[in-house]
Amino acid sequence: MLVVYNTLVFYIGWNGLLWLTTIFPNLEAIFYWIAIYVWAYAYVLTRFIQGSLIKIIGAYWIAVVQYSIIILPITNLVTVVLLLMTYNRDQLIFWIGTIVFSIYILIFTYGSYNAYSPVVRKYQISVPKNGGNYKKLRIAVASDMHFGNLSGRSHLRRLVDQVNHIKPDLVLLPGDIIDDDPKPFIEKKMSKMMKEMHAPLGIFGVLGNHEYYGRAIPLFVNEMAKQHIKILMDEVVLIDDSFYLVGRKDKTDRNRLSISKLMETIDQSKPIILLDHQPYELGQAMDNHVDISLSGHTHRGQMAPNHVITKRMYELDWGYKQKEQLHAFVSSGFGFWGPPLRIGSRSEILQIDISFE
Repeated sequence: MLVVYNTLVFYIGWNGLLWLTTIFPNLEAIFYWIAIYVWAYAYVLTRFIQGSLIKIIGAYWIAVVQYSIIILPITNLVTVVLLLMTYNRDQLIFWIGTIVFSIYILIFTYGSYNAYSPVVRKYQISVPKNGGNYKKLRIAVASDMHFGNLSGRSHLRRLVDQVNHIKPDLVLLPGDIIDDDPKPFIEKKMSKMMKEMHAPLGIFGVLGNHEYYGRAIPLFVNEMAKQHIKILMDEVVLIDDSFYLVGRKDKTDRNRLSISKLMETIDQSKPIILLDHQPYELGQAMDNHVDISLSGHTHRGQMAPNHVITKRMYELDWGYKQKEQLHAFVSSGFGFWGPPLRIGSRSEILQIDISFE
């Protein structure tokens, strides 16, 4: 894998060097190659070197690699064909390189806008159960925020403001609240800002796979508890004696309880809302009489054409689907993993208005 990756880095770098030398004929190739390989390994270096700048640089490289795999072979083929038609080599490489560079800029600009300009997607559903003290319930749902270095305080401010504008009764966070390590999240006092979201019935969340990757779950859960945000870990909560919240540990945890085990103590005549970060078990949720399931994880591929893959991986990789009594929702997420880009997807918050009948 290392050989394949380094070959790919060389291929991308070689294409860039061909274009740049038509603009800067005296360019020192050695310094160029050092810069390329440092950029290519910047994201890995963040495991050993702390700093948001190097993580930002490394994150954008991931997007460069993905779109280079698509763009550069086509570009090379077109260039060869035009060279065989006796076009001037340097002029041809300059203009094609300029066009390709412009395409990258367009992708990064449009992708950054989609990532940092979240939308509110509204749904209305009916659950044929007695909602106790509530005939109607409004829920705000935000998953996959990946708060930390790239998804920072300004993006969190967007979440707080838009959630408060929705005026929900309840806020639910189905996992990947932080981006691995909780330290940047805590140091930037982002958890305190999350407390600014207003919901009379409270704010609840579950763990995603990235909380596990950070290997500091107790620290994260304790920090959230200080802000009165409850992280449910294979737990069931009865809200105002009216409906249940069931919060699962992430699929990463091999010891997590099954849905059927969690449902053993539940009065199934009351509405049941399940938070499960990865949307792998919709069938089990339906079979165990869950009324509403909320998931994230998929990002809807985040950068097209990755959505083609997620659509094949999951029964529901984004949006809404009803399976008998189950209303299943999968969010593309509020934040992003890796590059702060979204192509073919959009950062979003779900507003779900529920009627109990």
